[in-house]
Amino acid sequence: MADISSNFLGIKSPNPFWLASAPPTDKEVNVVRAFEAGWGGVVWKTLGEDPPVVNVNGPRYSTLLGTDRRVIGLNNIELISDRPLQVNLDEIRRVKRAWPDRAMVVSLMVPLDEGAWKRILRQVEDTGADGVELNFGCPHGMSERGMGSAVGQVPEYIERIAGWCKTHTKLPVIVKLTPNITDVRYPARAAKAGGADAVSLINTINSVMGVDLERMVMTPATDGWGSHGGYCGPAVKPIALNMVAEIARDAATAGMPISGIGGITTWRDAAEFIAMGASTVQVCTAAMVYGFKIVQDLCDGLSNFMDEQGYKTLDDFKGRAVPSVKNWNQLNLNYVEKAVINQDSCIQCGRCHIVCEDTSHQAIFAQKDGKRHFEVNEAECVGCNLCVSICPVPNTITMRRVAPGEVDQRTGQPVPAEYANWTTHANNPMRSGCGS
Repeated sequence: MADISSNFLGIKSPNPFWLASAPPTDKEVNVVRAFEAGWGGVVWKTLGEDPPVVNVNGPRYSTLLGTDRRVIGLNNIELISDRPLQVNLDEIRRVKRAWPDRAMVVSLMVPLDEGAWKRILRQVEDTGADGVELNFGCPHGMSERGMGSAVGQVPEYIERIAGWCKTHTKLPVIVKLTPNITDVRYPARAAKAGGADAVSLINTINSVMGVDLERMVMTPATDGWGSHGGYCGPAVKPIALNMVAEIARDAATAGMPISGIGGITTWRDAAEFIAMGASTVQVCTAAMVYGFKIVQDLCDGLSNFMDEQGYKTLDDFKGRAVPSVKNWNQLNLNYVEKAVINQDSCIQCGRCHIVCEDTSHQAIFAQKDGKRHFEVNEAECVGCNLCVSICPVPNTITMRRVAPGEVDQRTGQPVPAEYANWTTHANNPMRSGCGS
């Protein structure tokens, strides 16, 4: 069987599935239940200085639901731990001693002051914890104290604080990055420049979940008022995967250990993050929706996938997909595909025709010999993949490559065999070799 154990910065765990810093890791009782269920590690809910913060007593969470009432996204306005610091530290110490084989990382958020970081790092180190995660990502609250995304959006602050932490603790230092920024590579580079051992991403995305149109009040609301919060769950996975890939393939940060976060709900999600360069994955929303025992499905699914593919350890496929991610101008413009409809499984719903006719390239016929029949018109098809994406029957519409030398009916020209991209294309006024 595949070995799914993890060794991340020297922090060992029986599997790569960690609970992210969030309500599920706020108390000893929660974390013990998580470990009993099989989670490989936790990032303890963010600790700060005393006096503890105060959370609202009204709604803290809200969800975006699909038509089947499945949770697509979750928004929260909860702040860091609202329990006294020493209570958290005592519980962390007890849990780590009782579960020495599980990863125990502690999330931290204190003001932009070296003395504050030095004090709390020493206290955390004394608990026997395995590492610390610097919370530079929280998008709501704490900004008035110079914490959360107020720090994470300023690379100079990230580098400075990471440097302080590496000076004042021997524990591995992980920097948690905010997605609420134009280019995630810059804070990642700053974390590395400051000496951080790894980055974790993404934290939650700024969001407002909705509006009560009868009352004209944003929802959810506390006493008639609401506040923007942090958005997470399955809907943010594509954003998170992109940012993980950007860091994994950036020359300045390539090879830097990554803990992937963002919408991980299934073993396949986890495998995709690992293939994009993550060493561990952190989960929150899935646990809050389905409970802690979901980890058993995650572990079994990942293990079965690795067995089927012949991977013995996580390192065997970690980062394997990163080289496939390129900038747009590097894509092969001589590569051509066309959609193909399988008539045996087509249910004649017509969705492909409608979306292609209304919003794309009018490349699907709706009739043949006077009868309802859907077929691709290759003379108009640009291979955009829209029909594949919306077809309700899996694998009924697929894409086929037009072989080199075969005539592309849309252009009337044979498909070239050689690779060519936008940097050399004749239509590009800034192409390579073009005179000024």
